[in-house]
Amino acid sequence: MVEKERTPFQKMMRLGRAREILIVSSVIAAIFAFIMILDALEAAPIPLEPLDWAMLGTMGFLGPFGFYVSRKQSEIEKIERKLPYFLRDVAEAGRFGMTLADAIVVSASGRYGKLTPEIKKMAAQIDWGIPASQALRNFSDRIDTPLVNRIVAIIIKANDAGGNVADVLTLVSQDTKEVHLSEDEQRIAMTSYLAVIYISFAVFIVVIIILNTQFLAQMAEAGAHLEGGMDTVGDTGAEIRTENIPVIRYIFTLAVFAHAVGDGLVAGVLQTGKVASGMQHSFILTMMGFVALRILFGGMELMG
Repeated sequence: MVEKERTPFQKMMRLGRAREILIVSSVIAAIFAFIMILDALEAAPIPLEPLDWAMLGTMGFLGPFGFYVSRKQSEIEKIERKLPYFLRDVAEAGRFGMTLADAIVVSASGRYGKLTPEIKKMAAQIDWGIPASQALRNFSDRIDTPLVNRIVAIIIKANDAGGNVADVLTLVSQDTKEVHLSEDEQRIAMTSYLAVIYISFAVFIVVIIILNTQFLAQMAEAGAHLEGGMDTVGDTGAEIRTENIPVIRYIFTLAVFAHAVGDGLVAGVLQTGKVASGMQHSFILTMMGFVALRILFGGMELMG
């Protein structure tokens, strides 16, 4: 029976800690959303603007879960990086006539970084009488990544077929190293795109600040002179609607907010191919935009 393929989100939800962090992040976002509603309805004397609370709520949701996902993926990557060395040692033990179970137990004494605790769990299960194939399946269920699942499936098939498992393990070890080399090349290529996203967002914020401090400020000053009754200009029928300036500032802030979230998610997809990986980038970009714009608009009501 073929097991139904799980989505990345479903795989992440299998981890209790991830579910807890997601719940906490959602609660934080809900609290900020409630404050935003109160601020919008003017039901309480709350500082900042509704859009500011929306940005804080978004950061409260994206930050904890995004950084947890990134840390978890980093740990899984460290485990996968040590797999070729473990497979090599198991293959060498198999060439001395050991069974797959004995080879795993012997190799458990090696040092494989983040992979070591998982190897020791497999060795302990084998010592308790669990077959090597089942111990490998349990290992695959705990890690649950495409690479680990594929490697375990190949090893189990080779062991059940009764062939030369050592040769199969050697080939799988070499293939895994090739996969890692390909990932490294892709990561180097994507890093440049990631840098472009951050730099372009920073430039976008600078442009917004320049427009506000120069262009909009000049418009406000010119509008004030017109309202003061300058005859040389008033006779021409010129009019500057300064009441729209706060609306323009609000649109600027909204644009920065949208770009921060969107660009961050795109950065995650480019970096790892997963939207969840972009949540930390969205958090960082949103914080950059919030700090920059609150310094610019500090003490000013965006909507007048």
